[in-house]
Amino acid sequence: MSDEGAALARTVEALLFLSGDPLTSAELADAAEADERDVVAALAVLAERHAPGTSGIRLRELAGGWTFTSDPAAEDAARRLFSRPRLATLTPAQAETLAIVAYLQPISRPEITRIRGVNADSAAATLLDRGLIEPAGHSQFGAVLYRTSTHFLKLFGLRTLDELPDVARWDPTPEEQAELRDRLLRAGEARADSGPGGA
Repeated sequence: MSDEGAALARTVEALLFLSGDPLTSAELADAAEADERDVVAALAVLAERHAPGTSGIRLRELAGGWTFTSDPAAEDAARRLFSRPRLATLTPAQAETLAIVAYLQPISRPEITRIRGVNADSAAATLLDRGLIEPAGHSQFGAVLYRTSTHFLKLFGLRTLDELPDVARWDPTPEEQAELRDRLLRAGEARADSGPGGA
């Protein structure tokens, strides 16, 4: 196979992987900016690459298009994987607590409570239960210190904590704070002027 053919096969493979729906050869050709006959040849290469017994992925023609499916032999393992409890969405209090731990770790619950202005025990306990934070020793006053876990890194797609976004990006300057305050005041005044029946 030529280098161009191999490159097209890789592109088609990536497109099929990214798409949640089956794609026709015409759709693949359009996205790859390639001739449809070349895409059909690339699909044949992928069918061979993902043939039964050689790969856990199958290339299948479904609903008038092409898609990747898992090998039926992996069905029991897939069922076990997807029957595991899923991580529920974090509440605002839990997300705020997690952000504080992520950026200021190691940190104790009393420190988190002081920063948040409300008790952080429940949110921290939930984050511990979900494996997003873990104990990291004790403070000089005996309070348990917390840090984020490896599970936190995996869940947020981070290799290290150094990849956390720079918090300064969300820290408004005094000018931005003043502008935001003025906008909120103007909006409040406009609402008051319009009265109960206002537009």
